[in-house]
Amino acid sequence: MRVFLTGASGFIGSAVIAELKAHGHEVLGLARNDENAAKLQAAGVAVHRGDLSQPETLAAGAAACDGTIHCAFIHDFSKFMENIAIDRTNVEAMLKALEGSGKPFILTSGTLMADPDREATEEDGPSTEGAGAGRGATELLVEDYAKRGVRAMIVRLPQVHDTQKAGLVTYAIDVAKEKGVSAYIGDGSARWAAAHVDDVAKVYRLALEKGVAGARYHAVGESGVSMRDVAEAVGKRLNLPVASITLEEAPAHFGFLAMFANRDAPTSSRLTQQRLGWRPTGPGLVEDLEHPEFAEA
Repeated sequence: MRVFLTGASGFIGSAVIAELKAHGHEVLGLARNDENAAKLQAAGVAVHRGDLSQPETLAAGAAACDGTIHCAFIHDFSKFMENIAIDRTNVEAMLKALEGSGKPFILTSGTLMADPDREATEEDGPSTEGAGAGRGATELLVEDYAKRGVRAMIVRLPQVHDTQKAGLVTYAIDVAKEKGVSAYIGDGSARWAAAHVDDVAKVYRLALEKGVAGARYHAVGESGVSMRDVAEAVGKRLNLPVASITLEEAPAHFGFLAMFANRDAPTSSRLTQQRLGWRPTGPGLVEDLEHPEFAEA
């Protein structure tokens, strides 16, 4: 297929490009500036100029290809709900351009958007409360277009990592450096799902090739890594003390990250593995955090 990929020059997008090309697909990558365009050209990817502030440019890219993978998102958490609204506008523009075509479209969502305090599965709809509600509404939009002639699907991502980045844990590392302590909330039992970036890229490719309309797929290698284990790995890596803080202290310590830091969100990928024939093989989150080459050291 010729695949339109948003977020193509990013951490996850770069891995998706490599995976798609390795399996014979062509990629048309969205680039909003010359720097990103040059990066894509160096990777052997055709460039489509556009911007998230111009939904029509994304719609044109989607319409020009055999399938679309939407990885782009504005990661400015001080404007989280505003950026969710921007994302939904772009998703709707692309889906409208694909309506009735039967072409695949993959939305990127997150496992932290599912209901907390139990292991979420692919059968669970999006959360309608708290931090998950905004992106959950975008999932519902995609599910609607799955009934309107688009092979629309959802890939939910956990904390995606290698030795360069580690999802929201990267922000926690920055906080630990600033505060001089690697902290967790309460007993640190809250769990985040995780997956290596190369395993995640395989889920996108397999969903593109054989995923079904309306399906949710979980690109999860580890169903739940405790926040205490994460904090201890960060403390060890940075040679910083590790400490528990109270829920009341969390906003002052973590900033925007506080809305996720105590969210217990273990997530299963059993059905994804069965339905796509996918098996995660990459290293675990703590293993990457403790790797001597980890970039945030």
